[in-house]
Amino acid sequence: MATIRFKFRASSVSGKQGTLFIQVIHQRVARQVCTKYQLYPDEWDADGQSVVVSKDMPSSRGPYLHAVQEALQRDVSRLQLIILSLDHSRREYHALDVLKRFLKKEHANEFAAFAESLIGQKREEGHCSLAAKYQTSLNSLQRFLNGRPLSFDDMDSSLMCSYERYLRNLGRCPNTTSFYMRNLRAIYNQAVQQGLTPQRNPFARVYTGIAKTVKRAVSMEEVQQIKVVALPPGSTDDFARNLFLFSLYTCGMSLTDIAHLKKSDLQGDYLSYCRQKTGQRIHIRWLPCMQQLVDKYKNEDSPYLLPLITRPGEDEARQYQNMIHLINQHLKKLGEALGLPSKLTTYVARHTWACIAKSQDVPVAAISEAMGHTTERTTRIYLKSFDNTPVDYANQKVLSAIA
Repeated sequence: MATIRFKFRASSVSGKQGTLFIQVIHQRVARQVCTKYQLYPDEWDADGQSVVVSKDMPSSRGPYLHAVQEALQRDVSRLQLIILSLDHSRREYHALDVLKRFLKKEHANEFAAFAESLIGQKREEGHCSLAAKYQTSLNSLQRFLNGRPLSFDDMDSSLMCSYERYLRNLGRCPNTTSFYMRNLRAIYNQAVQQGLTPQRNPFARVYTGIAKTVKRAVSMEEVQQIKVVALPPGSTDDFARNLFLFSLYTCGMSLTDIAHLKKSDLQGDYLSYCRQKTGQRIHIRWLPCMQQLVDKYKNEDSPYLLPLITRPGEDEARQYQNMIHLINQHLKKLGEALGLPSKLTTYVARHTWACIAKSQDVPVAAISEAMGHTTERTTRIYLKSFDNTPVDYANQKVLSAIA
């Protein structure tokens, strides 16, 4: 990445103001351009790269020096965004290219460049799930822009309202729209915190809340249809159906938790794992119906119980994202083939387990504990008042109902 410095060149005439130059260094080559900012030698701190405002200088000089310092900060921010954009382009560039864009006041695709940089940083820090959410939201915004560059100056409430209408016209539900907006707002706010753009509140007029959703579940009879429908053995359709059933068998376990289950999580007669979302530890009695599905996909060389992540250690977050899209595509197709009233997804299995458990008079507290659906405070209360018996009882009631 290119670096930026300001260089002060004193006047050859004693007592006259000198000039600040912007210097960009890239691949050991330095290029510079003259600015309009003029200072006296004692008004520039080369080490601190800042303007010096002395208490004993004339009162008329202070406002000018403060204005120069603010202007320099704006220039640095714009130069950083230009460099981010050039780095993101993956094309070779030179220090002179940075300065040419700067002089033309070309903002380029600043927001995308910053977002990609932030996404890469989150991945390096191990926050793969957050990086994936940011990437999904950025991809959606770029589809709306259809190739148009987006500078921070362009990001205002009018643009975001247009983007919201675009999502609505695509049939996206309010929570999906809000999901994108909240993630894009988080990216934007981090750019504000880093001084790359002033806060313009571009998300003030769009929906960023969480709406109540229509809960999705299938009936016990529809679960039976899913279980018995003939599908080609070894096909992706069969694999998707089996993952749906495995989620049902394991108290509505989420797909991300299924994907990360390891053989070491099987401890005697119990499966003991930590939820990826909350870190809460959950214990489920290991039953023959679970083992039968695991046996179908046994791989001695993998640490995982099921083959959603097939290349351990190789960008596992991307492998999981690709797999979840594939599984839900095939579940949707299966649901349509069976004539189910609502779209079949992995989430439906989770909610179905809860609905069936409730219909079998399983205590709500036991359902909450089994699914890890509680807040941290509520979880502590449950852990104090319950042993694992209610969870085993709850799952047994559900499995008996769909057997």
